[in-house]
This record gives sequence, C-alpha cells and structure tokens, in this order.
Amino acid sequence: QNEEKWDFVLVSDIHEMGSEKEIKRKKFLDELSKKGFTIKKIEDTKLFYGVRAPQHIFWKYQCLLTNPNSRQQNSSAYQDIPVTTRIRVVHFILQNTVTSDLEKLHDLMKKKVFEAAFPLHKKEEITEILKKKWARWRVLFKEQPIEEIRCYFGEKVALYFAWLGWYTYMLIFAALAGLATVAAGATVFSSSQVSKEICDANDTIMCPLCDQNCSFWVLSDTCTYAKVTHMIDNEATVVFAMFMAIWATVFLELWKRERATVATSWDLYGWDEDEEELALQLINNPQHEPRLYQHSYFRSTIVLILALLMIMVLIGIAHALVIYRAVAMALLTHSEASLLSKHANTIAVMTGAVLHYITIIVMTKVNWHVALFLCDLEKPRTSFQRENNFTVKIFLFQFFTNFSSLIYIAFFLGRINGYPGHYVRIAGHWRLEECHPSGCITDLFIQMAVIMVLKQTISNIMEYLIPLISHQLRKKKKAPKRRSLMLGEEEEAEDPCKRQWLKNYELNEVNIFSLFNEYLEIVIQYSFTTIFVAAFPLAPLLALINNVIEIHLDAIKMMRLRRRMVPRKAKDIGIWLQVLEAIGILAVIGNGLVIAITSDFIPVQVYKYMYSPCARENHTSMDCSTGYINNSLSVFPIWNFEPHTKARMEWAGLAPTELCRRYRDYRNADDYTYTVQFWHIFTARLAFLILFEHVALCVKLIAAWYIPDVPRKVKNKLLMEKHSNLRNELRWVMPWKVPG
Repeated sequence: QNEEKWDFVLVSDIHEMGSEKEIKRKKFLDELSKKGFTIKKIEDTKLFYGVRAPQHIFWKYQCLLTNPNSRQQNSSAYQDIPVTTRIRVVHFILQNTVTSDLEKLHDLMKKKVFEAAFPLHKKEEITEILKKKWARWRVLFKEQPIEEIRCYFGEKVALYFAWLGWYTYMLIFAALAGLATVAAGATVFSSSQVSKEICDANDTIMCPLCDQNCSFWVLSDTCTYAKVTHMIDNEATVVFAMFMAIWATVFLELWKRERATVATSWDLYGWDEDEEELALQLINNPQHEPRLYQHSYFRSTIVLILALLMIMVLIGIAHALVIYRAVAMALLTHSEASLLSKHANTIAVMTGAVLHYITIIVMTKVNWHVALFLCDLEKPRTSFQRENNFTVKIFLFQFFTNFSSLIYIAFFLGRINGYPGHYVRIAGHWRLEECHPSGCITDLFIQMAVIMVLKQTISNIMEYLIPLISHQLRKKKKAPKRRSLMLGEEEEAEDPCKRQWLKNYELNEVNIFSLFNEYLEIVIQYSFTTIFVAAFPLAPLLALINNVIEIHLDAIKMMRLRRRMVPRKAKDIGIWLQVLEAIGILAVIGNGLVIAITSDFIPVQVYKYMYSPCARENHTSMDCSTGYINNSLSVFPIWNFEPHTKARMEWAGLAPTELCRRYRDYRNADDYTYTVQFWHIFTARLAFLILFEHVALCVKLIAAWYIPDVPRKVKNKLLMEKHSNLRNELRWVMPWKVPG
C-alpha cells in the first residue's frame, strides 16, 4: 500500500517520440531519478507521472530544522513525517530541479512540456472531517476545524482561516454598533430640526443646477433626501467613528494574542522563513551557495518612479469618473423625461458608482501585472521577500483604485465648484457637481453602498460559479475512452491510481497567488469597513454577512472544486498585519476628515453656539439649530449669472423682478468673498480634526499598551521551555572540560 502513496503528479501532453518536448521531459524526469525519486507513469488522454521522494530527503529536512533537544528526547522523530511536510519539500525540489539545458519546471511549463503539477486530494479520514465540518453550507455558523485545516493545507492556510474567523467574530460588535447608529438616526428621521426646515422651505428658491434649460427650484423638493442625510449625519456618527477607531486597534491586538497562542501550540514561535528556505536549498543541492543581501539605489529609484506613475494613472481614472458625473448631470438635467431631469443628481451618483465598480474590476487585472513587473525589477532575494514586496505594491495600487473616487466625493465634491456667476468648469463647458443643501455625506453613503454590495454579491457569485462551471466542463472534456498502446509504450490495464489522478486533474488549478487573492479581497473589505465608516455605518454589517458566506465558500472551493494547495509554513499572517495596522491609522484620519469636512456636524455646532437664537437671545426653550438652513444659504442676484446661462423662469409665483436666489455657501452678497462665519467654521473643522485624531490615536496607543501581544500563559510556557533546555545543556557539560 505504501507503494501507492505519491507526493506529486506531473501531467504532460503525449508528444511524438524524439520531439523537442519529449526530450526535455525525459531530461527533467532523469534529473529527478538521479535524486532518488520514484516515478510512475500512467497514460490516458494525457501522460501522468506520479512522483515520490526518497525517505532520506525528509530525514535531512528534520535534521536541519528540528530542535536538537527535541531530537534527543524523541529518537523516533524521523519516523513521523507529516504529509504537509512531504508535499512542501517535494514541491520545492520540483520547482528548483535544473536540467542539463538549465531549465526548471517553471520554464518547461511555459514551453508546454508539462501542463500541470499538483499534490493529490486523497480520500482519507481528515478529508471526510473537513468536508463534513467545514466545506458545506449546513455548518455555516459552526466553529471552524482549524487544527484539521492545518494538518491538511498547512499552517499558512490555517492561519488565514483563523484570522478570517477572528475578524468575522469581532465584526459582530462593529455591526451592532453600526446598527445602533443607524437606529439612533432613524429616531430623528422626521423630527430633525434641520430636515424640518428643508421640508418646510416652500418659499426658498434655489439657483439652477445647470446652465441651460434648468429652472429655479424649491428647497422643499429635496425633503426626503434631507431626511436620509440627517439619519446618517448626526451626533451618533461621531461616537461611532471613535468606537471604530478603538475597535480596529482592539481587533488587531487581540488577534496578536490569538496568533501567539496558535503559533506556540504548533511549535512555530521560533520558526524562521530564511532558515526554512536555506535548508530546502541545501537538501535540493548540497553545493548551493546563499544569495547575499543586496540593495540597488538605482533599481529602487526606477521602481519608485514607476509606482508613482501608476498611482497617478489611477488618480487620473478617478478624475475621469468626476468628469463623467459632471457630464451625466448636465445631460440628464437637459433630458425631456421629467423622471430623469428631476432625479439627475441621484442617477449620476448611482451610475458613477457602478462605473467605478467596473473600473475596479478592470484595473485589478492591470494592477496585478504592473506589481509583478515591478517585483521582477527589484530582483528579491527569496520567495518570502518577493511575496512581501508584491503585497505592498498591489495593496497600494488597489487602494487608489478603490478609494480615489471616494476621496473626491468625501473631501472635494461641492468645495471646488465655485459659485453662481463664477462656476469652475471642465473644459470651460460643464459645471462640476454641487453638494445637496443638507450636505455631501449621502453621496458618499450611496457610493460606498453600491460598491460594497456589488463587490460582495457579484464577486462571491463569480467566485463560486466560475470554478464550478470550469470543473464541470473539464469533466465533460475528458474522453472516457481508455488508450491502450501508443508510441511503443505500455500502459497498465486497470491501475488503481489512474482514477484518483484523473479526478484530481479535472479540478481547477491553483497557484501561489490563490491564497493571496483571498487575503487581498478581505483586506480591501476591511479598508471599506473602517476608513469611511462614519459615512456608511452599515459597512460592518455587510462585511459580517459576506465573511460568514466567504469562509464556507472558500472551504468548498478548496476541498471540492480546486486541486490541493501546496502546504506552506507560517507563524503569522506576514506583512498583512502591517498593512492592517496602516489601515487602522488611515481609518482615524479618514473618519476624522469625514466628520470635519464631509459631514454637517461642525457647521451645525458652530451655528448652535455662535449664531443661533440660543446664542444670541438666550432662547433655551427652542431647538438651537432653528434657522440653520436659512443661515447656511447665500444670496445671489440673478443679473450676475454668466451670459450663456439660460435659466427657465417657469416657477409659479416667480416674477422676473425678483432679484436674488439662494445657493449653499457662506459668501457675502456684494463681492462674494467668504463671510466671517465661513472662517469660524473652517477654524472649528480644523480644531475638531486635530482633536479627534489626537484623541483617537492616543486611545489606540493606550489600547495597544493595555492588551499584551502575547498572553501570560504563552510567555510562561516559553520561559519554562528555555529554562528546561538550558538545564539539559548544563548536564552535558563534562566536569573535566570546565576551565579551572
């Protein structure tokens, strides 16, 4: 039975005898044979080569990487080699075996000498446990079998699912806080004084939203929009933003503790990536010389310049989306269809969000190739360093792809568009969009809601359907007819391995980036959940729902639809932890800016305490925000419109002699300079931003200090192990060898 246990399977097309591809394949297999590998050939519509490494290779691995003390205590350690270790070692040797033509397996696969190389899913007890307790929809709310995942897929995959499970659990608290914030806003849906003033403003006539064929409009027309805005934008939002800043820190600190516990229980706390790779290189080639650390300032400069150029391209795409919204707004307001012209702003925002989602999908592919190209330019020393470099670059590119448009909406929309008679225009023709009189935060809310819903629903559906359909097509494509003889090579009639190898070959292929893609998807989602969460308190709830599905969707893909991933060792989630910490800092800055700049929280507070009836006349019996809307609108004489502006004067009750109309800004009526109140608000925004960010960052630092990264039990266990090892070493010191 042991003879039928194979570590890897290589798949090749059937090439003609004496062809270049057949010769290259034979050279590679001969190199494996020289290293003591056992190779078994099975012929079907493809050629399958089962590969099994000799036992001495794994003994070398254990000898190089096992703690000397544990070897003394466990003399039978060489007998017990995990399957994950076998697969990992064999995969490394296959990838680094060089033929006489100086070609590796990667080169041969590019030249179509080999089509695939993969470890096998085997029908074992552990696979049945994983399929029953993990890779099925019935166990949606059950705890993940992390130990079994580790034993089958290795530590790196197990740590990903442990982290994802922990993140999902912590999202419960963030989702509840977000729901509470929305519930608090819903209580003032109709009772908010600011919303009431907008709904009652039947005689407040606003300036036209476009230059041609747009009529003056009444502020009360936007009553529902105002109610929704103030459901999101209220005092509870500030508390929620502070809570999320603390939540992000607590989540990461508690994960560090969880990771330390897991790494210690798996005996990986002192494991080193460089040592692992050096050991594998020496096992593959005893004459191997390590590649020394190098640094080229010239290469780094080139990579930096190219990365900045790519970021500028991504920002340029965000500008293109801004232009689209401005043009769409102009065209829709000119539309003869009353539905389109009436809701032009909302339609422009919604279609802009959908277009933004499409650019995310397209640019993700482009970002991927650019990041790989930049990594090749850097020439990283090890595979671990290459992965870290690639992670930083792809995250930066994806961040700007996902957030450039959101940054514009949050911090620039309605603030750089000018004022009536002096609008800022694109190409001197199209006016930039304006904020709604009740604020811009609803635009940001809509944009985030559309992107998150589309990303999570469409992405999950495609993630499941594409591998499923691909798997079914591969099964149908395989010819059932058995080949008997070809090219003079005999084939075993009914080989027990044949069915298993074919079944694994029919599954979808995996690569070194399969797990990376899952990390990137969740980290981008984490960015949405934290950075602009003040504008979209439901983001944690959407993330929670997505992750509960994502865990088991990934499990089903990995166990039933994809070939087995090569197990890899890891003691943590790697550089992703630093990325998450950076996102936590960006979340403090982003939410502080949203409340200070995007939200109307600061202008309302300034009005309450400096300009309201409460402040001027001590009318404490009324709502102190009474009169805010009228105070926030400036006056504009219609004769100062630009010459090409043709506003329709069709509003009932509007006489041509009426001189002044309203627009949202704090400007003087005579020379359009900013009023004193504008500078009071500007100062208050800046003061709030500084105060919020310093308080939030201080709370983050206190939380990080208060929660130790490593639990006391883990520290004590490591301490006792060190003490025991030193005591054992002391026993081996010969008395006659001690000086003196």
